[in-house]
Amino acid sequence: MHGDLVVLAVLVGVGAFLLLADRTQIPYPILLVAGGTAMAFVPGVSDFVLDPDIILVAFLPPLLYGAAFFTSIQDLRANYKPIGLLAVGLVTATTITVAVVAHYVIDLPWAAAFVLGAVVSPTDPVAATEIAVRSHAPRRLVTIVEGESLINDSTGLIAYKFAVAAVVTGTFSLFDAFGDFVLSAVVGVALGVGIGVVVAAVRKRLDDAPTETAISLLTPYMAYLPAEALGVSAVLSAVSAGLYLGWRSPELVTPSTRIQVTGFWELLTFGLNAALFVLIGLQLRTISEGLDSYSTGELIGYGALVSATVLATRMAWLFPFNIISRLLVRRFPRRASGPAPPDFRVTALLGWSGMRGAVSLAVALAIPLQTDAGAPFPGRDLIIFLAYSVILVTVVGQGLTLGRLIEWAGVYDDDQTVAEQEARARIGASQAAIDRLVELEGEDWVRAETWERMNRQYEYRIRRFESQLDEDDDGDIELGSQAYQRLRRKVLEAERAEIVRARNRGDITDDIMRRIERDLDLEDARLEI
Repeated sequence: MHGDLVVLAVLVGVGAFLLLADRTQIPYPILLVAGGTAMAFVPGVSDFVLDPDIILVAFLPPLLYGAAFFTSIQDLRANYKPIGLLAVGLVTATTITVAVVAHYVIDLPWAAAFVLGAVVSPTDPVAATEIAVRSHAPRRLVTIVEGESLINDSTGLIAYKFAVAAVVTGTFSLFDAFGDFVLSAVVGVALGVGIGVVVAAVRKRLDDAPTETAISLLTPYMAYLPAEALGVSAVLSAVSAGLYLGWRSPELVTPSTRIQVTGFWELLTFGLNAALFVLIGLQLRTISEGLDSYSTGELIGYGALVSATVLATRMAWLFPFNIISRLLVRRFPRRASGPAPPDFRVTALLGWSGMRGAVSLAVALAIPLQTDAGAPFPGRDLIIFLAYSVILVTVVGQGLTLGRLIEWAGVYDDDQTVAEQEARARIGASQAAIDRLVELEGEDWVRAETWERMNRQYEYRIRRFESQLDEDDDGDIELGSQAYQRLRRKVLEAERAEIVRARNRGDITDDIMRRIERDLDLEDARLEI
């Protein structure tokens, strides 16, 4: 099959998998990994080779930055203990346990076994988060999964770097490795925050959506590439820049620009993830080359063994810390700070959410072909195959069952509490608007009828959200608000239809139609039904 037809098959396959995901309500990463695996057997793709640098340089920075940008720093701060235990402690434990199993059971050399452990230690949150949010899982579970994946990529990649160096050079110093780890993390964070400060200063002086969108796309590379060149943690640099700019974003961009930039990043993140999950599957034939010395049964058994080791290590790490935390809270209740230890059901769900993804395969494919002595890198093909096996088992196996486990556990976010928090926030914002109206009432440019109309709107909004906090309210105000919004939407649809007819008649140009359409869309977006 010619290369252009292979590309066409990939694009059509991606579209079909996404359509199937929408129809079946199965999270798209699961179908993309499974479908990509099947596509690996399409004639003509046997020579498909993915350069790992494409993922590590082109794909990884925007994915890390985008995830960090939309992550709540408050949630990270509130859960820093479990996130730290997972992102640093569990990555280290997983690297060691997988290395022990790979050495004694699979017979990989120690250094190569540690490479495998480092490759499969970091998690990927895409599938787990998608399922957890759709299943109304507790927000704390989603926060920990997302926070863990932001930090453990850096921990895992640093461990991988030292493990590969040990194989290639034949030397290793634990003391030097620890010192380099700390230095790499500190400098990476400082560099990322520094880039964030510079970008924030530039964007604060701009008011052009295309320019700001372009700068937002360049920012992760400005944070990642210099860190990579300096040999410090490029992952933490990109993450730090994203967290800093995400926190400051409300003061940096105008509302219209924010709508466009947010839409751009949602589409970009979705597209990159979709492409990565299919590309992972297409590597299957390349991965299987060089494994002729192993039988099919041996490969399946080794893949299952490493996957089971990864899951067992995660569970064995989580539950003891949960028990110890509970004992400490009971023994020293006054000294306990922060959120309470999670319910054991949440702990089990957190353990089942440790799925692996594109980062693991990318770093596996980046393993050097040879050592400095010119010898082949020991077990390279097997390491790549085992890493792919862990991805397939965790994304498909755990992904298909996580939603049912959440339903079975019966632990959900308190929707009433979330609604109350939102209502109080909207009441506070409306009251601030009324206070500002009072200050502006005497200005020459403020007309009395305009002031009165706007004041009534905010007073009605306050009454509406206060009614949501009143347990004895009969719901009449909310029903009236929904009826008004429904009527407003019908009227907006009529306006859109008219400007389209005017365009079709030639009365207005497409540019004029789109400008009016954008204004109508913004009004429509404000409706809450």
